[in-house]
Amino acid sequence: MLVCQALTDTTVIFPPVKCPHMEDATVTQSVDDEIATITLNQSESRNALSAELADALTATFESVTDSDARCVVLEGAGPAFCAGGDINAMLQGVKHDRPPATQVELVVSSLHEAIRTVHSCPLPVVAKIDGPAFGAGAGLALACDTQVASTDAQIGFGFRQVGLASDSGVSYFLPRIVGPNKAKELLFTGELLDASAAEELGLFTRVFDTETFESAFSELVTDIAAGPTVALSHAKRLVNRSLDSSLEQALENEATAQGLAFTTDDHEEGTTAFVEKRDPEFTGQ
Repeated sequence: MLVCQALTDTTVIFPPVKCPHMEDATVTQSVDDEIATITLNQSESRNALSAELADALTATFESVTDSDARCVVLEGAGPAFCAGGDINAMLQGVKHDRPPATQVELVVSSLHEAIRTVHSCPLPVVAKIDGPAFGAGAGLALACDTQVASTDAQIGFGFRQVGLASDSGVSYFLPRIVGPNKAKELLFTGELLDASAAEELGLFTRVFDTETFESAFSELVTDIAAGPTVALSHAKRLVNRSLDSSLEQALENEATAQGLAFTTDDHEEGTTAFVEKRDPEFTGQ
């Protein structure tokens, strides 16, 4: 299913909502070889996140489970993954002296719903980062399960540059990856990290040379999509829950998940293939 809506640039307003079949859709979805690719398709604005784009992203992720996809790739069209929030909406709030609650509703609420939806998607979600991921765009990247980047990629949490704290889940994801003190430093300075520095901190899980990025990324994602889909979904949920669980609760959750995984065709195939000393051929069932 293809879902798209209008996107506001940081300086101009783009056309109204587009129909799914139109070529200039601002959010696109395609499924090929059981891999869903969701693209922020507004390179003119460097894929800046407006409320409209965030709503479209939420709807697209909600629809992806209706397809035969076993893995999701989130990417940005053009030279940037995502340049951050909708500066135009922020400026309108300043010009019209909007109450804080109204500004939060217009600027933050849809974005946060998109973050929740991406993070809770039952399929593995891989951020494909081949350019800057900045501010809210960095939060969107961290909401994915793994962040795979080219050597041209950058990431930064420069909310301070527009006089703001942080949003898009950054206060949740960032300290869990880099630790609270480093997270505060990155927010205090707004430093834009290159791919090497981001990988060292764990913000990028893989970095490939620009020349080989497409082929290396495709190989990695194909491998993920070929895995035991049900088991990987449980594994994702277990890790996400573990961040706020005791060891005892984590063990109970694991026992429940394994009980469900034991019933899958992929478990039977995996154990059989292991005994037969061959590679398993998982079907996702």
